[in-house]
Amino acid sequence: MDPITIGLWTTGGMLVMVVLGMRVAFAAGLAGFAGLFWLRWNGFDYDPDRIGKALEISVKIAGQVPHSKVSSQALSLIPTFILIGYLAYYAKLTTALFEAAKRWIAWVPGGLAVSTVFATAGFAAVSGASVATAAVFARIAIPEMLKIGYNKQFAAGVVAAGGTLASLIPPSAILVIYAIIVEQDVGKLLLAGFIPGAFSAVVYAVLIIGIAMVFKNVGPPVTGFTWRERFESLPPALPIVAVVVIIIFFVYNPFGEAWGTPTEGGAVGAFIVFLMALYRGMRLNQLKDALIETAKLTVMIFTIIWGVLIYVRFLGFADLPGAFSDWITSLDMAPMLILICILLAYAVLGMFMDAIGMLLLTLPVVYPAVMALNGGELVSAADSSFGMSGPMCAIWFGILVVKMAEFCLITPPIGLNCFVVAGVRDDLTVQDVFRGVTPFFLADAVTIGLLVAFPSIVLWLPSLAG
Repeated sequence: MDPITIGLWTTGGMLVMVVLGMRVAFAAGLAGFAGLFWLRWNGFDYDPDRIGKALEISVKIAGQVPHSKVSSQALSLIPTFILIGYLAYYAKLTTALFEAAKRWIAWVPGGLAVSTVFATAGFAAVSGASVATAAVFARIAIPEMLKIGYNKQFAAGVVAAGGTLASLIPPSAILVIYAIIVEQDVGKLLLAGFIPGAFSAVVYAVLIIGIAMVFKNVGPPVTGFTWRERFESLPPALPIVAVVVIIIFFVYNPFGEAWGTPTEGGAVGAFIVFLMALYRGMRLNQLKDALIETAKLTVMIFTIIWGVLIYVRFLGFADLPGAFSDWITSLDMAPMLILICILLAYAVLGMFMDAIGMLLLTLPVVYPAVMALNGGELVSAADSSFGMSGPMCAIWFGILVVKMAEFCLITPPIGLNCFVVAGVRDDLTVQDVFRGVTPFFLADAVTIGLLVAFPSIVLWLPSLAG
């Protein structure tokens, strides 16, 4: 049997395991190991006397892959980014951020919901976890919106959708994972997420204002704040701005050389927020909770990475990514149309898989195909299909798929953010939250369409970094 056929059968088996409810990490790891063994034994012509040798080789490969990749310095960004978010919560920076946004923005139609979106965007700039962002603002923002008469489904939808911004706005754990899988520069990818993330927040805000203007009882404005009260709300929120600036300067310093690596920036940012949390009265049990929650989420992400990397190594031996790339480039369709079909496929796949697992499983096959569509890893902008060089295409496609991952965090039936918001609020069902996020599907579709049509939205900042 040829390796590509083995790859297809093994991939099919893995998808069956996922559909039946097995965790992505274990399904991918098991499929990858089984595929490695099958390939090796196939190479021995299924000789019964060589089955032990085939098993030994497969075990060695499966054991070496996770350690070699996870020991990468770039992945140390993930726990520091997650820790920043939890420490910021206990430092009450989230409350200060929401209060500042409320006093400055809540006067517009749907103002409290718009304030929530911009507050989640601000918190996303110090937190790499969408789930944590949704959980925090479900406790802070939803009670405020319900208090002044917001529709509870709409309020829940605003928080669930706003939480997804943490996937795109750096520091972003998913962007780091993408960079590791496709072997691209982490710093440039983090830079690329800033403008699309802010753009997504603006599109959400415009949608909310439009809904509030059409349906008067959905989101009444909040008035009565004096200019003094507005300015008084700014200093408590400034630490978040400071952390964002520090991370930016560690990733890219517009006035000279970067201060350090993104990993060092994440560590410095976590230390600053830790000091701020201590200053604002964080207790020992709260520090313990922040560390435990950070460890839980980090272990979950790393476990998925370990399992998927074994599967990725098997795919490499089976040459399935190369075969898929050849098939994609042979299609008699415009490259841009093929790209749009790939993004639509992500939208469907995200209804049944979590965002990180979906990207980890698909990128080893899809990424080479997209790069081949553009003309290859080393193609120049002049010779490319999408009008950008190979490295720029890698960054652009990364932002697109991470935005699709955001979209998948709120789509039924697996939309994780919706389950988190419902879990935090006893007065909400999952069905309430899913109904509330429905209008935001349109906003995400508009954002993705504009990012595809105008790649400069994504590529302007990374291009400045050289």
